[in-house]
Amino acid sequence: MTVTTFQLMGFMLSSLGLFLISSACAMDMWQLQDRSFTLVTSVYTYSGLWRSCVDSSYGTTECRPFYTILGLPATFQAVRALMIVGIVLGAIGVLISICSLKCIKMGSTEDGVKANMTLTAGVMLIVAGICGIAGASVYANQIVSSYMTTTYTSQTGGLNQMGGYTFGPALFIAWVGGAVLLIGGGLKCVAFKGYNATYKAAIQKQPVYDESRTEDGRRDKQYV
Repeated sequence: MTVTTFQLMGFMLSSLGLFLISSACAMDMWQLQDRSFTLVTSVYTYSGLWRSCVDSSYGTTECRPFYTILGLPATFQAVRALMIVGIVLGAIGVLISICSLKCIKMGSTEDGVKANMTLTAGVMLIVAGICGIAGASVYANQIVSSYMTTTYTSQTGGLNQMGGYTFGPALFIAWVGGAVLLIGGGLKCVAFKGYNATYKAAIQKQPVYDESRTEDGRRDKQYV
């Protein structure tokens, strides 16, 4: 496969991964709780990184944003930070990927500069993917830790130990988006190796002028 193919595949996958983690960050269903089998009014309770929502049995949905920042747990704020850093790095990496494509001509940009830009984009995309996977994993660990300890009153009047939150679809989207970003960044790094090798081979074939001059005063043209 050519360098351009690796670059295009890495760009498309990284763009898809950036879209997925951005969508997951904006979604509300990071954790959800099904209480439809109880006698309470609320049927579904779910929350995300920015607000919590309740679906009632009457078909209405009410959401309330998290107005406070200092009052939130430190791990919750860490998940927010990881997702935001992943989105920012992914967006910058995608923009650099566009500029580093071999099939795009930008003035007199040399192949060596584009090779370095390809490597930079690949590293940034890999870090962005790690941030997305890490953020979703930390959030999932919180859900698992509190699953068995969260209780509520069931129909029989006792405490139901299975009343904790479970994984929402946004978690899986964040995991998939982070993995796709990792693959896209890896393809960018592979493209850098081929790009760099091609550039060095082209440099060795370019003509150079030495300091010696011929009898008529012109520089002698030699190849290296």
